[in-house]
Amino acid sequence: MLPTPYDRLHADLRAFIPAERLIVDPLRTLAYGTDASFYRLIPKIVAVVQNEDEVARLLHHARALGTPVTFRAAGTSLSGQAVSDSVLVLLGEGWRGCTIPPGAATVTLQPGIIGAEANRKLAPFGRKIGPDPASIATAKIGGIAANNSSGMCCGTAQNSYRTLASMRLLLADGTLLDTGDAASRAAFGKSHGPLLATLRDLGERTRADADLAARIHRKFAIKNTTGYSLNALVDFEDPFEILQHLMIGSEGTLGFIAEITYRTVPEYADKASALLLFPDIAEACRAVALLKAAPVDAVELMDRAALHSVQGKPGMPAVIRGLDERAACLLVETRAADAAALTGNITAINAVLAGCTLLHPAEFSTDPAECEKYWKIRKGLFPAVGAVRKTGTTVIIEDVAFPIDRLAEATVELQHLFEHYGYHEAIIFGHALEGNLHFVFTQAFDTDAEVDRYRRFMDAVAAMVVNTYEGSLKAEHGTGRNMAPFVEMEWGAQAYGLMKEIKALLDPHGLLNPGVILNDDPEAHLKHLKSLPAADPLVDKCIECGFCEPTCPSHTFTLSPRQRIAGWREIARLSGSGEQARREALHAAYDHQGIDTCAACGLCSTACPVGIETGLLIKALRGRRATPAQRRLGRFAAEHFETALGVARTGLKIADLARKVVGNDAVTATAGALRRLSGDRLPHVPRSLPTPLNFVPGPAAGGGPAVVYVPSCSSRTMGPAADDPEKTPLPQKVEGLFRKAGFRVLYPEGLSGLCCGMALESKGFAQEADAKADEMVAAIRAASNDGHLPVVIDTSPCAFRLKRHLAEDGLKVLDLVEFIHDHLLDRLDFTKRSEPAVLHLACSLRRMGLEGKLQAVAAKCAEQVVVPDGVGCCGFAGDKGFTQPDLNAHALRHLKAGVPQDGKAGYSTSRTCEIGLAHHSGMPYRSIVYLVDACTTAKVPEAQAARAAEPAF
Repeated sequence: MLPTPYDRLHADLRAFIPAERLIVDPLRTLAYGTDASFYRLIPKIVAVVQNEDEVARLLHHARALGTPVTFRAAGTSLSGQAVSDSVLVLLGEGWRGCTIPPGAATVTLQPGIIGAEANRKLAPFGRKIGPDPASIATAKIGGIAANNSSGMCCGTAQNSYRTLASMRLLLADGTLLDTGDAASRAAFGKSHGPLLATLRDLGERTRADADLAARIHRKFAIKNTTGYSLNALVDFEDPFEILQHLMIGSEGTLGFIAEITYRTVPEYADKASALLLFPDIAEACRAVALLKAAPVDAVELMDRAALHSVQGKPGMPAVIRGLDERAACLLVETRAADAAALTGNITAINAVLAGCTLLHPAEFSTDPAECEKYWKIRKGLFPAVGAVRKTGTTVIIEDVAFPIDRLAEATVELQHLFEHYGYHEAIIFGHALEGNLHFVFTQAFDTDAEVDRYRRFMDAVAAMVVNTYEGSLKAEHGTGRNMAPFVEMEWGAQAYGLMKEIKALLDPHGLLNPGVILNDDPEAHLKHLKSLPAADPLVDKCIECGFCEPTCPSHTFTLSPRQRIAGWREIARLSGSGEQARREALHAAYDHQGIDTCAACGLCSTACPVGIETGLLIKALRGRRATPAQRRLGRFAAEHFETALGVARTGLKIADLARKVVGNDAVTATAGALRRLSGDRLPHVPRSLPTPLNFVPGPAAGGGPAVVYVPSCSSRTMGPAADDPEKTPLPQKVEGLFRKAGFRVLYPEGLSGLCCGMALESKGFAQEADAKADEMVAAIRAASNDGHLPVVIDTSPCAFRLKRHLAEDGLKVLDLVEFIHDHLLDRLDFTKRSEPAVLHLACSLRRMGLEGKLQAVAAKCAEQVVVPDGVGCCGFAGDKGFTQPDLNAHALRHLKAGVPQDGKAGYSTSRTCEIGLAHHSGMPYRSIVYLVDACTTAKVPEAQAARAAEPAF
């Protein structure tokens, strides 16, 4: 039951927002209220809005009832600006618009599009948006603009404030203004003339005060996101410009950014990087000051403690290990429009560095792999600390900025503060070109003493940054809650008074994100601290940053990996708290939201800073909750696998017979009705259901080098869909292709009972799954002469599972795509098709790093290769497409729009994924083998004979 007035607000909102987008249950309000900061507030209502009208009406009702409202995009903010104990407003699917005019000098973006996605759309034009935060692959444009996020390369010249062209915004009273539209400006001038006059007056007063204006200019000469963007008052006279620039960095406290038009910046393809090592931090910082005038695009500073945290990681340069404890380094990148200009940049930079003391000569590399190795050092710093923190502590990353000429002494003083307050694990790194330092440390909040240590440390940091160096307490992460008590200290009473006037003018009732940026409570940063209790060793290292969320097929459908972990932590915390009723309520909801609808695809681990695979936790929980009967069934399936496949085959036969008698539409409709009547206990029957297959290999035939081919159990059981024009089963197609390329195909003994164990593992039966994998390994070891012959698996999930299972074994298995790319391309003649090849990059293929090889193979076959936007994991997840079809539908909601009109077939590397892909795209999906076979012929006999005589491996 919601407390008044929230129950009334909930009723009012239901008049125009569907119930499924108004979240009030205890699990999801907890989960959706979680952001990347170390604060915890649980909203009363989470409202998912889809358009401007819904936002305006929500603001109207909230204002009438006096209920605060907080807007949130991706929730990657680190300072507590995206949490609320009132109404949390999230962006739904309707906010992903991107408009690029001819020439791409500007781009118009809605707040729900992810920054990296915007850059992908701009890439063909050689342009990008200016802001480049480290979270750009997750952070959405609304949050990037509302926090004035910057990053490694954009500095102060290319952030949202500097590259803003126009904006659509909604004020607290629900009024919409489009600053790029003359009619909207005119209407706003009539309805809000006094507001514009006040903004004009604030600007005139500020510019007339020479000391204040000079202070503002000086404060924003370096990175600064503390408080409001007061530079708008001195940079502009037009009140519309003042208003829209005040919105940048306002963290949702002044209004809602509904759309933003940026001036884009060049994205140069020619780049070079160098790792520069210095004897001490002072010399490194002196080099930074000199490099400021050089043609550099990024200069990242790392202290010795930072380098210690990554020096043992794979791929790190060996030279790091031998550095003196006083050493420091700079990672420098330069970019140019062409190779000649890049060479000129490097020459100019080396001339500057000639006046510096380096431990080794500067060596710039243009090799992308080498440069990536350098940048892995920088990107690995934050997770390196997170990975070694004690369970129960959180990782805090703060950012400050200093004038460049005082960067060295400020860095040393910051290191002394770490020692004094006992943060011995702390590291320092940052965007040195802008005087911007990040420092990372671990902190527990479970005792008063620890909270007090944090308080004393932050007081000391604030005093040092402001009083000693006149720096910025927040350079790019936003003021939020944790720096709000210090805003007046940094800016002084006069400037702080201006900020309060701005807030009162634009949010007179104080309902927009209260407590953020301006907060009269001097201890606000010490309240509502989030605990990270032990929940399970598989996920205890999670810092709830949310980087995983864009990869997750169930995100916004039920829960994301971050939300699953947050929910399970709370259930674990409540286990010994005496709050049994709340724990039971959360646990009951978690069965469906957390466990049943998790695809366990593992893509979250590829985006996680500390490599957490949330699916491993979910599979473990499935095993723990399994009933004795379910365990017996799992053991029976493992021990009688051929029988289990026979049962599946029988089901497919029944469906196929029904389809032949009454038609595909009738079968699908009837099955859907029966599923609903059963309370979703019966399986979903997609239109693209495979026909039954019982593949039994024939004897080995042909000459040439041998290859061991292992068709997966799904490939042996599931033939093409009934409505697929292609009727040849996958194993036959693979064998035919291999023979065409001059290979002799062998199969392991006992194939009909073999399985990698993937299906059992996904149900939580780890022991049985590993037993099946061991059986398969023994069979392929025998067939391949203990690994002397290549072993190829035709389904990526199975290949991936066996690769992991064999990680310490030495026996090598190849995914089908891997084998085609590495060993068949030069044995076949290709003829390209004009019809586009539409690809689905299966999760397991991505996790094996083979998506590039699949695209390369497809490019040999087709003039155009298309990977639909917005499609990651398909959510079919083995059998989830049958048992949880809404997950599959949600994961593929953007698929049809991404398929070109002339697309006639899609290609993938997982038979079960292809079922859902075909169902939701309306066209057949098949293994990539079908495309390769259709586009190739055998080499001419002479060349083929020469190939056959050569050793293939």
